[in-house]
Amino acid sequence: MTEHLKMDQVQPHLLDETGQGVLSVPMPRPEGPLKVTGRAPYAAEYKAEGMATGVMVRAAITKGTYAVDTASVEDMPGYLGVFTDKMVRNAAQGTMGTNPAQMGDKILYLGQPIAVVVAETFEQARDIAAVLKVDYTEDDDAVCDFDGVSDWPDSDKPDQGDLDQAMSDATFTVDSMYTTKPHNSAAMEPHAALAEWDGDKLTLHGSLQMLGYNRDEVADSLGIDAKNVRLLAPYVGGGFGSKLGMSPDCVGAAVAAKALGRPVRVVLSRNNVFEMIVLRTATRQRLRLAADKDGKLLGLGQENWQSNLPDEPMAEPVDLATHFLYGGENRRYGQHVAILNRPASGSVRAPGEAVGMLALENAMDELAEKSGIDPIELRLRNIPEKHPETGVQYSARSLAEALTEGAKAFGWDKRQKAGTRREGEWYIGMGVASAARTNILMESRANVTLNPDGTALVQTDMTDIGTGTYAILGQIAAEMLGLDPQKVTVELGDTDLPKSSGSGGSWGAASAGSSVFLGAKAIRRKLAERLGCEVEALRLQDGVATGGNNRRPLAELMDAPITEEGHIEPGQTDEDYHQAGYGAHFAEVAVNAVTGEVRVRRMLAAMAAGRILNRQTATSQVWGGQIWGIGTALTEAIEHDPRTGHVVNNDLAEYHVPVNLDVGDLEVMFIEERDDASSPIQAKGIGELGLSGAGAAVTNAIYNACGVRVYDYPATPDRIFPHLP
Repeated sequence: MTEHLKMDQVQPHLLDETGQGVLSVPMPRPEGPLKVTGRAPYAAEYKAEGMATGVMVRAAITKGTYAVDTASVEDMPGYLGVFTDKMVRNAAQGTMGTNPAQMGDKILYLGQPIAVVVAETFEQARDIAAVLKVDYTEDDDAVCDFDGVSDWPDSDKPDQGDLDQAMSDATFTVDSMYTTKPHNSAAMEPHAALAEWDGDKLTLHGSLQMLGYNRDEVADSLGIDAKNVRLLAPYVGGGFGSKLGMSPDCVGAAVAAKALGRPVRVVLSRNNVFEMIVLRTATRQRLRLAADKDGKLLGLGQENWQSNLPDEPMAEPVDLATHFLYGGENRRYGQHVAILNRPASGSVRAPGEAVGMLALENAMDELAEKSGIDPIELRLRNIPEKHPETGVQYSARSLAEALTEGAKAFGWDKRQKAGTRREGEWYIGMGVASAARTNILMESRANVTLNPDGTALVQTDMTDIGTGTYAILGQIAAEMLGLDPQKVTVELGDTDLPKSSGSGGSWGAASAGSSVFLGAKAIRRKLAERLGCEVEALRLQDGVATGGNNRRPLAELMDAPITEEGHIEPGQTDEDYHQAGYGAHFAEVAVNAVTGEVRVRRMLAAMAAGRILNRQTATSQVWGGQIWGIGTALTEAIEHDPRTGHVVNNDLAEYHVPVNLDVGDLEVMFIEERDDASSPIQAKGIGELGLSGAGAAVTNAIYNACGVRVYDYPATPDRIFPHLP
């Protein structure tokens, strides 16, 4: 049977009444010991009998055509073949409904995958790929840099009101340009695939986030029926959007395995990941704010310029949070996407907010300075009652609480005027930024089985990309069924299991969690019938069912396992309410008066994301967002050669992510909240919320420390010290 819920109306708070007490509390990840001891196999670690190894070959020109000369390597040791058939240009975007282009002999960027070389061993395949002769015909019309774009496409976003007039009438205005560099997801586990055919059926171990969608992508790229594809990804070592869609290694491994009649494994090198997998686009952003004498916004505008390859469905939604975070009746947006010959742009953690909120929250800080209003007070004055563009009411929204309670916990009252606090050769300052991330509920299914011995099983193709899915789904089932979480087994990452939402967009926990909740709810109904009580009166705790005047161990109510499917779908509440998670980031930094070096001394994040399902994993997610915010503000930047478009710093030695010594004390606090419109478990996403706005808190603190505004990210010392007093 299936317990189906379309989220057409708010739901009762059943999880506040169950009483087992294993939800929302901190709980370690059950698979943690497997991961830290190396017993959790990742995609690159699977082996199959007779397995061969493939290595990707990258294009060495920016634009043109190519032909592979296989005769140049056929006599090399271990050679099995060179395959170019069905090669995809880049990773898919995931959930976008389109696959990456299969280019044939055409090249559109330097580093594009053009072939896979297969040999008996990795070393042999690597050596063959290094000397494989490729004949190129190079085009001379490639455009590789923003400065080479002669005609930016127009934006089709309509205005609301008259922003120009609002800017003219305002007492205080901000009109600033910001730039951000491209970013890479830089997940610890590289993309990998092991493909094995049994007749017409393909089994593929992959490093993928959204298996239900990925199966269709693989099938479509290979020209086969999706029912003949099985994907397995029980352990994924990070994704951050880079594994939302199928990657070139999947197709390369599958094509080679089919041709050779034996399993083939392809693992992308770190350099491959930085080129063949989607990046966050670079942006230019113009932010305009118009406010009256009291700091109340009369209007705001955000226009952005970015790039992608042809026919890619993704455009970074830079203004996503700007639409709903603050008021102001006169509004203007613009998005201009140029075609550049460099790696594809796509989803990276918190697409839109991660870079769009840098500009928005920096501009709000500048407005606060100009108007003489405290930055927190300015934000509080501009929280709208309803969505300022649609008039739709908000669901649970605790932005004000996050700002005020976070400020108290951080010690905001000790903040001094810009440039006035100094310790030796270090300027010290504090900064704040709002956090916001649109909430999304996705269709998801899960099977829940309760056994007579008091154990339970949860099954869904949902993935755990390091976010704590194994823990959270087990906790939900345990809470609903009155069990110790250690008695719940969670099986994930297999397309033979019910199709879930997948991991992406911070929708995984609430969506997959709701399907588990519904499956367990159906089991509770059956137990109530057997106990002879109304389901509302049923209490399940520590393996015992009580209801009415009856109290019996679960084993006495069951002579066989009970299995139910839970199925959640978004519904009318998506239309009736604007849903988002909210928060506030606070940072204290030190800026060296001589060198312009910035050190983040401490950060605090006050987060409101509905019901917190596991405080330990949620805290870890926000820590990750804070650390990524430090990287966005200070270090992270993909550098493209403007002549060829290739990624110059295509490894973790030169792409500078924060390390331990870059990160000061991190603190996370959660604002108690239930969002009735979000899901039947009243939870919202938190993984990307923890990044949204975090970098702006750091750069706003830089201004408070030394009086230097950051308009170009990242804020490396050379962008600070020339402007120091």
